[in-house]
Amino acid sequence: MNRPLIALSGSIRHYDGADRAGVNASYARSIAQAGGIPIILTPAIGEAAASQALAPVHGLVLTGGHDVDPEHYESPRSPALGPLDPARDNFELALFEVARHRKLPVLGICRGLQVINVALGGTLWQDLPTERPGAIQHDAQVSRDARTHHVLVKEPSHLAKALGTGRLVTNSFHHQAIRDLAPGLHVTAWAEDGVIEGVEETGTDGWLLAVQWHPEEFHQEPGSADQRLFHALVVAASASPGRRAGLETTPGRLHG
Repeated sequence: MNRPLIALSGSIRHYDGADRAGVNASYARSIAQAGGIPIILTPAIGEAAASQALAPVHGLVLTGGHDVDPEHYESPRSPALGPLDPARDNFELALFEVARHRKLPVLGICRGLQVINVALGGTLWQDLPTERPGAIQHDAQVSRDARTHHVLVKEPSHLAKALGTGRLVTNSFHHQAIRDLAPGLHVTAWAEDGVIEGVEETGTDGWLLAVQWHPEEFHQEPGSADQRLFHALVVAASASPGRRAGLETTPGRLHG
């Protein structure tokens, strides 16, 4: 059986004297281990070519990275805002729009969750420590595979089914989070301080899950609930209408 192609949204970073395009290898390894074939899409492709870039693939992962520019949800910039990447913002918003139009399964991770919420009309806390302080340190200064706080998962939900559990301890590397939830999204996971850790879309014939933590960092952990997320994505992609779809014209903007 042909393995589904899963697109990973990449970034461009300056490192060792050159601009380099890619993703953290853990994303690609998680997809491959789950039975998919990871394909990295760089922002250098440009938003105008998002539809063509997604034409051959069967699922999409919106990955972690820099802050989302608050201009996309019509808010002034906080002094605590981190680095921005306008080209990546525009490319990922276009990718998400095309993926929804084609009914491709979409998994959002960390920044990816935030991009999805913004794309659908929601807003973000730009800096949790200054705008929504709490007992949990969400931007933990530890190794990427260190589990640092509990997440409660709503049952029943697609997320709980994918994870196989209603409670887990996750890693955490973010200072932004969902503030106003976008219409059509449902919260399915929370940190113990109430910060939203998971969302999904119901009532449609698509497949859309997003989490605030980094499940890809646990691909080597035997029996990891986190790795089950990628398996659920690959299963959904294997049955996706996108496997039969050809080139599509680029749809209109989702909002605004």
